[in-house]
Amino acid sequence: MSKIEKVLVTGKTHTTASSAGKTSRGHNGTLDIQLSSPGSATPAHVFNAIQPHPTAEQLFAGAWSACYSAAIGVVAKEMKLELPSDLSVDIEVDLGQTGAAYFIQARFEVRVPGVTQEVATALVHGAHEICPYSKATRGNIDVAFNVLTA
Repeated sequence: MSKIEKVLVTGKTHTTASSAGKTSRGHNGTLDIQLSSPGSATPAHVFNAIQPHPTAEQLFAGAWSACYSAAIGVVAKEMKLELPSDLSVDIEVDLGQTGAAYFIQARFEVRVPGVTQEVATALVHGAHEICPYSKATRGNIDVAFNVLTA
């Protein structure tokens, strides 16, 4: 994998749990989606505040955060861990360039308040192992994690 020398654009999302399902928001208000899992009774994807149009990196970060958040739920259930209501996932996806070549990279910041660092780290890495988006990008792009428990 090549390292990005120059970041051209960054798509950011912040995903939290809500009573109506997961909510993902872009960093500049251009993306506000209510997410649901297949077979879920919660609303299907709802786009609000679309103008100006979100970037492909922001849409990718939003889709990845939906999948990754669901994976966290699966791993938590396997660990017999009740997730905190204020759990959140922030994903930044950069489009960058090294020489004439273009690449993407991602950074995750996952907040799991109220659990130990060891448990939160196991949860975050377990979710990364089973999330289909994480599997699809594994070995293809740089992905970094920051796990917070406060």
